[in-house]
Amino acid sequence: MSNIVDANEQAKHVVDAISIGTVAGTLAGILPHMAALFTIVWTMIRIYETKTVQRMLGRTEPPKAESE
Repeated sequence: MSNIVDANEQAKHVVDAISIGTVAGTLAGILPHMAALFTIVWTMIRIYETKTVQRMLGRTEPPKAESE
């Protein structure tokens, strides 16, 4: 099961790298507008997946402080 999780994380990193390249290409005027749209959508999905946003939306509980 751990291998599947690792593969998913690796795939996310690859797509993140492609997304960054797409941003650079779009800003340089090399790639079409569809590439910019893909990048915006992918970035929004990644931001939405973060623990911080999930906590803000109330989908996960904030970490509990350990009492001493």
